[in-house]
Amino acid sequence: MNRKANTEWSTVDFGGLILGFSSAALYYMGHDAIEGKKNAGINLPLAEQNIAIVQLLQKKTEGNLTVEESDLLRRVLADLQEKYHVLTSGA
Repeated sequence: MNRKANTEWSTVDFGGLILGFSSAALYYMGHDAIEGKKNAGINLPLAEQNIAIVQLLQKKTEGNLTVEESDLLRRVLADLQEKYHVLTSGA
């Protein structure tokens, strides 16, 4: 791995962390959210776990985020919860 690629990995920010957990939750809900990975099927316990991690991060970072980070977290969590509800309610 070259030095530039290594530097790019070390610049992960809070938004990237949230989007990573969001992508994992979507993948486990059956979406092809992870580039280059074929979805193996729905895994609700792992989807729930990733959504719970995002909820925990929201709770633990309350009052310590920028407006943009707070907005991203709120929107991502609402989207995940809606998609999970639709999936589990059969709607």
